[in-house]
Amino acid sequence: MKLVLTCEHGGNFIPKNYKLLFNDQQDILNSHRGYDLGSLDLFKHLKPLSNFSISSETSRLLIELNRSLHHRKLFSEFSNGLSKTEKKQLIESYYLVYRNKVENQIENFINAGETVLHLSIHSFTPILNDDFRNCDFSLLFDSRRSSEKQFSISLKEDILKINPYYKVRYNYPYLGKADGFTTYLRKQFLENYIGIELEINQKFSKNNVLDSQIKQDLYAVLESYSTGKLK
Repeated sequence: MKLVLTCEHGGNFIPKNYKLLFNDQQDILNSHRGYDLGSLDLFKHLKPLSNFSISSETSRLLIELNRSLHHRKLFSEFSNGLSKTEKKQLIESYYLVYRNKVENQIENFINAGETVLHLSIHSFTPILNDDFRNCDFSLLFDSRRSSEKQFSISLKEDILKINPYYKVRYNYPYLGKADGFTTYLRKQFLENYIGIELEINQKFSKNNVLDSQIKQDLYAVLESYSTGKLK
């Protein structure tokens, strides 16, 4: 099995040509709306375990890499006013470049007879609209796909073996079958593809750096997979 590691919301960078769209919006760019705090740090820590990895540090508020092209939130309120030509340029220069690299690599692995485990690294704000998210980690998957369900059960068990006090949930605070990159890829690869979104609570992130113990624990679990169960 090949491990593909991605991070769609790793940063809040706005390219020079689009900075005028975000005048006086630095606070929003620095918030959970601008990027997934701590996700890139975790991605970099786990990267040595992967067979292929890619991340984006362009803000999701410019173009949302984890949404379908038809999704109403592909562009935020800051970029939605761009012309059709400008939006097409964003799609071709950022969205398709990123997603095509991932899809093509997965296709190459599967065509070579491999099964692909795709971990998409994300994080979520601990409180949203006064709603307290009672969870440390979450595994988002499509429960209709037995391979994803079984892998998530096994991964949760192994995380809790390292620390039984972690609060690990399934498909929370979002559904794994909702619109997203892994959902799209499941439709392209009906077999030999396991797509899991790993969501980490941003309460463990400080100055965009994830708690070191959590990184070590997740690395240890995935390392055991890469040296054993993934073969």
